[in-house]
Amino acid sequence: MDEQCDILMIGGGMAGLSAATALAAAGQRIIVLDKGRGPGGRMAARRAEIGGAQVGFDHGAQYFTARDAAFREAVAAWEAAGVAARWPAAGTDAWVGTPGMNACVKAMAEALDVRWGLRAERLERSGAVWRIATGDQSFTAATVLVAVPAEQAAVLLAEPAPELATLAGNVPSAPCWAVMAGFDARLPVAADTYRSDTGPVSWAARNSAKPGRGGVETWVIHASPARSRELIDLPKHEVAEILLADFFAATGAAPAVPQHLDAHRWLYALPQALRGEGARFDAALRIGITGDYLHSPRVEGAWLSGRALAQAVLQERVASTS
Repeated sequence: MDEQCDILMIGGGMAGLSAATALAAAGQRIIVLDKGRGPGGRMAARRAEIGGAQVGFDHGAQYFTARDAAFREAVAAWEAAGVAARWPAAGTDAWVGTPGMNACVKAMAEALDVRWGLRAERLERSGAVWRIATGDQSFTAATVLVAVPAEQAAVLLAEPAPELATLAGNVPSAPCWAVMAGFDARLPVAADTYRSDTGPVSWAARNSAKPGRGGVETWVIHASPARSRELIDLPKHEVAEILLADFFAATGAAPAVPQHLDAHRWLYALPQALRGEGARFDAALRIGITGDYLHSPRVEGAWLSGRALAQAVLQERVASTS
């Protein structure tokens, strides 16, 4: 039997959980589905054992800023709850989740009904409701909201909501290879961060120096979009070796043999956002989309897009009952 709810959100990253939080606070019965094993999305953190110790790597978003007043309030609440802290090494207005970047998303998810490990495979309109199939389980809801990367939204919505699918499909994203490296001694790199607009490495950070971390020396290295495209189809172990060499060349540090070395490929890391959209809700079909690609390619942009979609849904409900 299908499980029923008022609203079903597909995607449990920052945008999806931002919208779900606002809708749940307004009394809506909402279920969130996410294909991942746990919270994070592009704010993901990964754990590894190095030298007998458990360490974490923020291999997605490295930090976030808070400029909008409403988002600053949310960040202040995260700080008070101990799941966010300032990180001056990345800038005067830089924040990170603690003890990992996914901590803020995890805190949001804990207050909601989130079902992890469920991929929305098919979305169909059945009378006045939507039916969402996820393999062995299915759900029905009057309203469906989609908070996945633009490329994935375009595929999922191609038949049920072609206008929204076209909008999402017009957003290209650049890939990013991320390397996670751990060492038995501190590398001779003075700064905790490295940035470049021109080289093969666009960003690198001493992950172990972030607030709430510590332990062995760990680094996260992000390849530039151009370098990521060059290496896009290589096995991850080869990519890790190449980008580690790029990192040593960029920083001038003598190469060191890592105790741990891994890589992750983000296919949709950097969307060319449709600024000014915010979010889009089709009141006739009762389906909407949200994500940083509709606002700005930042954590704050994802949060604001989610909040904008929630407001659109709630405003339409008020209008339909007045």
